[in-house]
Amino acid sequence: MANAPIRLLIAASGTGGHLFPAIALAQKLPDYQIEWLGVPDRLETQLVPKQYPLNTIAVEGFQQGFGVSSIRILGKLALSILEVRRILKQGNFQGVFTTGGYIAGPAVIAARSLGLPVVFHESNALPGKVTRFFGPWCSAVALGFEVAAKYLPRAKNVYVGTPVRSQFLDGAINAPLDLAIPDGVPLIVVFGGSQGAVAVNKLVRESAKAWFDAGVYVVHLTGDRDPEADSLKHPQYIALPFYNNMAALLQRASLAISRSGAGSLTELAVCGTPAILIPYPFAAEDHQSYNADVFTSSGAALTLKQSELTTEVLQSSVLNLLQSPQELAKMGEKAKAIAVPDSAEKLAQLVREVIET
Repeated sequence: MANAPIRLLIAASGTGGHLFPAIALAQKLPDYQIEWLGVPDRLETQLVPKQYPLNTIAVEGFQQGFGVSSIRILGKLALSILEVRRILKQGNFQGVFTTGGYIAGPAVIAARSLGLPVVFHESNALPGKVTRFFGPWCSAVALGFEVAAKYLPRAKNVYVGTPVRSQFLDGAINAPLDLAIPDGVPLIVVFGGSQGAVAVNKLVRESAKAWFDAGVYVVHLTGDRDPEADSLKHPQYIALPFYNNMAALLQRASLAISRSGAGSLTELAVCGTPAILIPYPFAAEDHQSYNADVFTSSGAALTLKQSELTTEVLQSSVLNLLQSPQELAKMGEKAKAIAVPDSAEKLAQLVREVIET
């Protein structure tokens, strides 16, 4: 039994921002036996079971002030803690890794109640409430942005960056695109993260004619929640819900227009793609604005607030940048400087140090 593989439970749920870094970590621990902890009907049910056994628990976050619904949620939380304890004990797990969100609460409490180490990865510049509350309970908190440490004064913080999907680090980044985009033309790539961005989509469609007139092509990843996703037709415009080879697409892009979720920013940085960032204004505690500030203050991106954004402002901001190739090149270099390409290896090393010592 001395040589039995280490068993790790990964608690990551909901969006690509939580799941992709956790999957990237798992791929760097091939000698570990890994199982997953998720929530029914979330993205993990599509991405995880092909690779790792998936356990699901019923848990939800506190979205409003305390009330009758909070009592129900607290009851669910208590049951979910007991369920995670059962999973950890029956599976003889030796540690837990989590990327935050409301699944982290029961995972951290259950693990610590059993004396198991926990590594928590926080990808945002402003750590979430769950991270700020549970960070001091954890064996280590791995940070996606160095600036996040100031919000976690009592945690054991280690800066590792945020891992990206393996496609961003292998030959796929230079693979040819299977899209009808001529060589040499300026290309704008628009994307809103794994959930899309309907408000940004509308602004882009209203702005696009001025860009087409300037010879620009647009690849617009609309997500699957936009009822008007197919409303614009133009030979220089390609609308898709998603695109698998994001690495090659961002490498080809002259400019990206994006939300500023941590996962999207990490991918932009690794590819050295200059960007216009439009933070999601309803993100918890406006954390996307804090993420965007890191890029804007270093010269890697231009940030435009959605509340102040008009078609004219977006049109002119894009055209001004596209007409300044030296400025775009400088922004791309600054983005590359933010990237931590070996983030997954650093995070895996931290997990090994915490769990194996």
